[in-house]
Amino acid sequence: MDNNVIFTYIACIGLLFVFGKILIVPIKIILKLIFNSVLGAVTIFAINLIGSIWGFHIGVNILTAVIVGILGVPGAILLILLKILI
Repeated sequence: MDNNVIFTYIACIGLLFVFGKILIVPIKIILKLIFNSVLGAVTIFAINLIGSIWGFHIGVNILTAVIVGILGVPGAILLILLKILI
C-alpha cells in the first residue's frame, strides 16, 4: 500500500472520532434534560396528589415538567407560588 492511502485511512478514522465526540455531547445533554423533565413531571404529580386534599392542582405539561426538571425544588416552589398568585 502507498503511504498516501495509509495516511488517508488514519485521517478518516481520526475524523470519525472527532465527529463522534461532537455528536455525543449534545445527545448526553438532551438525554439529561429528558430525564430531569420526567422527574419534574413525577414531582408535579406528587404535588397534585398531596394538593388534592385541599383542591390544589398544577397542570402536568411539557413546560411545567421542564421548569421543575431544570430548576428542581425551587422550580416546584415557583410553580406553587404562581398557582397561588394567579
